[in-house]
Amino acid sequence: MEGRRRIETGALFLPIFGALLIVPPLVGVFNVPIAIFGLPVVAIYLFAVWLGLIVATAVMSRRLDRAERTVGSPPGEDRSE
Repeated sequence: MEGRRRIETGALFLPIFGALLIVPPLVGVFNVPIAIFGLPVVAIYLFAVWLGLIVATAVMSRRLDRAERTVGSPPGEDRSE
């Protein structure tokens, strides 16, 4: 049960952390006139943050599902009621 609570807390703070990564003052640090493979650094940063948040969400979702199965009801029992 404690592991599930930690995962839920992490899932709660993930969007907050993601929002902090894309605030204009932090994004402005990467707004430099340098291009990597023809792409501005700021665009690479934003897409990397976006991809990182997607991967982190997928990992947390799987861990939460796994934690729910181990703590939850036996297989085949419907808990929707």
